[in-house]
Order: sequence, then structure tokens, then C-alpha cells
Amino acid sequence: MNASVLRPRLLAAAVSLCFAVPFAAQADDAGAGAGLTSVVVTGARFDAEPSLAPIGATIISADEIRRAGSSDVNAAIRKIGGVYGRQSLDGSPDYGLDLRGFGTNSSQNMVIVVDGVRLSENELSNAILSTIPIDTVERIEILRGGASVLYGDGATAGVINIVTKRPGQYSSRGSVFLEGGQFHAGEARISAAQAWNGFAADATLDHQRSDNYRDNNEFKQTNFSGGAQWYANEFDRIGFRYEGARQDMRFAGSLTEAQFKTNPRQTNTPDDNGSLDSDRLTVSGQYRLFGHDVAADLSYRKKTVESTYVFGGFPSTTTYDSKQLQFSPRVRKLGAINGMVNELVAGVDFIKWERTTESGYSAADANQKSKAIYLRDELRFDPVHEGRISAGVRREIFDKDFVDPLAFAGYNVVQGLNAWELQASYMPVSNLTVYGKLGQSYRVANSDENAYTPVFNKPLAAQQSHDAEVGASYANATQKVTARVFRNNLTNEIFYDPTLNGFGANTNLDPTRRQGFELDAEQRIAAAWTVNGHYQHVQAKFREGANNGREMVLVPKNVLTARLSWTPGSGQTADVGAQWVDKQRYGSDFDNSCSGEMPSFTTLDARYARKFGQWEWAVSGQNLADKHYFSQAFSCKGGIYPADGRQLKLSARYEF
Repeated sequence: MNASVLRPRLLAAAVSLCFAVPFAAQADDAGAGAGLTSVVVTGARFDAEPSLAPIGATIISADEIRRAGSSDVNAAIRKIGGVYGRQSLDGSPDYGLDLRGFGTNSSQNMVIVVDGVRLSENELSNAILSTIPIDTVERIEILRGGASVLYGDGATAGVINIVTKRPGQYSSRGSVFLEGGQFHAGEARISAAQAWNGFAADATLDHQRSDNYRDNNEFKQTNFSGGAQWYANEFDRIGFRYEGARQDMRFAGSLTEAQFKTNPRQTNTPDDNGSLDSDRLTVSGQYRLFGHDVAADLSYRKKTVESTYVFGGFPSTTTYDSKQLQFSPRVRKLGAINGMVNELVAGVDFIKWERTTESGYSAADANQKSKAIYLRDELRFDPVHEGRISAGVRREIFDKDFVDPLAFAGYNVVQGLNAWELQASYMPVSNLTVYGKLGQSYRVANSDENAYTPVFNKPLAAQQSHDAEVGASYANATQKVTARVFRNNLTNEIFYDPTLNGFGANTNLDPTRRQGFELDAEQRIAAAWTVNGHYQHVQAKFREGANNGREMVLVPKNVLTARLSWTPGSGQTADVGAQWVDKQRYGSDFDNSCSGEMPSFTTLDARYARKFGQWEWAVSGQNLADKHYFSQAFSCKGGIYPADGRQLKLSARYEF
């Protein structure tokens, strides 16, 4: 067959890849019954079916989320995706997620996006996932490893993309959800969506509360999410989404080891409290124009955080007001080069962030502007063996300003960073794919980190990482196994050291390394039974300096997650999961001199549900063995934040 005939056929095949059926559906067509979940992820920051797959990633489907009884996105990532999470410090369900062992700064070393729009904060705080209605989530995509070319600052450990449902996936739906449980926990949620010819809208109103396991740890949240889309087909569309949340919480604070062993539920800070108000509006659109796919997102976020801490009977209140504006236009061209399918993506990211502070000790104003340009090209060759090779580059410039007249503090710094990546994959034999990735990623210190550095008014240097990964994946109709080894060599890693300057400071560490092995496996063991597991082994160590060879803090060496699911097709479902977390160094133990380590622990959770017509009733439990453990401890045998004890819940859902 000559090239002139082959080229249009390859181009047609490339376009069809955008709308191919997922692996699970293919497994069903092969006669396997209710199929396995595809371990792929959409790419290039464009809408597509999961068949357009960046290499070596994992996906969590809406069915898995429902079956496991996860009531929020954060819990689904931890329970189903096998991602290690640390107990939140404020009583919220937004645990600190940790990809590949980045400890207490894990949230600043990964990027979380919703439909491609960046959600990660430019502050020392976790991305707020509890405001995303779980009923609107189509899938959650986890891409481990450096991804700064497409996603920029902080993508060294990976990217988590929450993909919401598209108008074509439903004509109308609605549900009412009620749940109650121990610790005076309760949730009420109503959700509805409707699609017409060329238009769709949805809305969700949710309220949840809990006293939580510890004293003075009450949490309340009310959030609303709603949006609308106008669309001509699966790709051409324009829409908007608003998300608003109001949170009130009380802070239980930390304990010493002796206090934890005596009573892990107690608090030393019975009067500390805080609140958070968050509003986010996003307008996005996609269009095919002259053979190019054009897309853009415009997002605005406003957040107000207030906290009150009581010292010796005297309250100290601080209020932060922050705003962020992001504009991200991009273009994709699918074509053919010498008979091979080619995908070229180019885009720019503009972000403007500002924050003001009001308190008795600070009147800080902080600003950050960034502008980036990126280019990524992927070539697909040898269709029989699904050969792929890609390369990408990114350049981003940050301009940071900070001034605090009460503290006589101020600085201005401009930093320019580069990222690059090379990736390749090949299927040498049927069902077996091997791949490799090389790249450079980066992150810059945020305003909170630059406010407390070893040298007054001297911002921290940018962190850079050289990343490498090789892996292999085997899949058929009933099983899928993916194994990978990785290494991140970091220079100027940004980290909080509680031993510096007597009170602690954020600093650039001596060169460090993360390296390890990951294994994901899924097996259908019978028509109604599926088992899956995730294993991660991480060696996190200093590779130069005074602590050369010593282990990094707050990094478990091993994490193992396993789940067993039962779906007999009779209106019943059951799901049982366990997670084992290995020992960790305490948060201040950089020289590994502490006489002990944070103990390992195992947690169990389960859910059983039964449908009766439009009703579904379920009972679920977390930490069923009532294990006393902790995942946050910032000093040697101290600074401990205990995790939750056993909790049972009963829920009812009515769908209409």
C-alpha cells in the first residue's frame, strides 16, 4: 500500500481514537461480563475518550466510586486509587494526598485539576476537593511522575485530573442522598441534571457536618455547584461552572506521644477555630476550526480564610483574602507525517494571584504573576505494535512581590524555569506494552514558604527535579498488571525544617532523591468478583550534604492498598478494602537521630448496598478495627495529629 493511500487512513484512525470505547467496554464485547476499569488517561489537556492515553497512568471510574461508597473525591483517590493520604489538620475531609513520597509538602509537589483547570493552591494548603459533587464525576485520572510540560509548577510527583460528566452522557438525572453516622456525622445532598437539544445544565446542593473523632474538631460545610453547557457535538461546546463553599471548623491541635497513648481524642486547644469561604467560576470552550482543535479556560477564584488561636487566654485572629485569575488557551493539530499519525499541542498559561492579610502581627500583601508557553508533539508509528514517541518543552516566568509593613518585610523576585520531557511506548507482543519517560520538572516557593526563610527577606531558590521512569503493562479481558520503577533527583527541594532558627523555617534542602517501585493489579476472579491492589515502595533520601544517605521525613517506605468487590447483578454490591502503611521518620528527624519512628498501621473499610427500585440503602464503615494511629507528627515523638477512630454510617439514595 503506498503512502498516499495510507496517510488518510491513519489520520482517520487518529481521529477515531478520540472517541474509541474504553477498555472495560471492549472487555464486555469480548464476552467477559462487567469489564475491568481501563488504566489509561486522556491527554494533551483536551477532551477525549480514555483511549488517548498518556503513558503509565491510572483511572478510577464512576462505577468504582459508587461501589466503594466514596462520598467525596479525596476519599475515592485514597481508597480506590491507592494514593496515600495524611489526616487533615482542620477536621475537613480534604486529606493531604501524597504521590511518590513528598512528605508534608506533598500537596505542593502535585497538581490537581478539574476538567483540565488547575485547582491546586498557591499557598501552603491542600486543594479543596470536598466541594466537588461526587455525583458529577465521570472518572478520576492519576498520572504519576513529572508532568511540568503540560501542567507547570509543582507537577514533579504527578497530576490528578477530575473529569466531570458531559451532556451526551445523560438526558436527565436526579438524586437525593441522606447519610448519618457516628460522631454526629451527617450529610444531605440533592443533585439534578437535564439535557436538551444543544443545551445542558446541572446543579448540586450539599450540606455535611461531623464532630469528628477528636474533641474540638467539629466541621461543617455547605456547598453549591452548578453549570451549563451549549454544545453542537461531542467536541464543540462552551459552558460555565460555579462552585461555592462555606466551611466552619474547630482545630484540635497536636499531642505529645504520652498524650496520644493516654487519650488520642483529647485536645490542648479547646478554643481554636476557623472558617473558609470559597467561590470559583470557570468559563471554558472547545471548537474545531480549519482542521485544528481550539480550547480555552478562564477561571476566577476568591477565597477568605479566618482563624482564631488562643494563647494564654488571649485570642489572636487572622484573616486572609486571596484571588486568582487563570487564562489557558491552547490548540491541537492531528495530522500525518510520512504515513504516521502526529499530534501537535501548543498553549499558554497566564495566572495572576494576590492575597491580603489582616491580623495583629501582619499586614502582608502578596502577589504572584506567571506566564508560560508549552509545546508537545507525539508521533504514533507501527500501528500493529502501537508505537508512540513524544517530546515536549515548557518555559514559565514567575514574578513575585511581598510586603509587610508591620514586620518590616518585603521582596521582589523574578524566576524563569524550564521543563522538558521525552516519552516512548511500544507493544512488542500482544497485550504487553513497555514504556519509558525522561524529563525535568520544577516548582517555586509560594508566598507562605517565602515568608519564613532562614535569611530574612530572601526568597527561596526554585526547586528542580530530573525525572526518569520505565514500566510495563499487561492487559486482557480479565486482568491488568502495570509495574514501573522511577527516580526523581531533586535540587533545592523546598521543605519546612522545624529545627532551623529555633522556631523552624522553610528552606532549600541539600540534594535529595525519590526512587522506587510501583505495582497496580486488577483481576476478575469470578463473574461477580474482582480484586485489585496498589503497591508503592519509596526510598526518599538525601544524596549530598551533612545528611547524605539519611532518610527523608514523613515518607512511608511501603504502602499497600487492596480491595475486593462483589457485584452479583441482583441489586446488591459489596466492597471491602484494606491499606497498610509502613513506618515513617518523624517530621523533624532529618538526621535520623530520633530514638523511634512513627508506627506502621493497617486500616479496614467496607460497604454493603442493596437496591429496591429507585432506592439504594447502604451501610459502610471506616477503620473497622478501630486502630489508634497517626499520619502527621512534626517533632520527635510529638506534634502528633491522631487519625480518626472507627466510624459506621447508614445512607439512603433515591434516584429520579
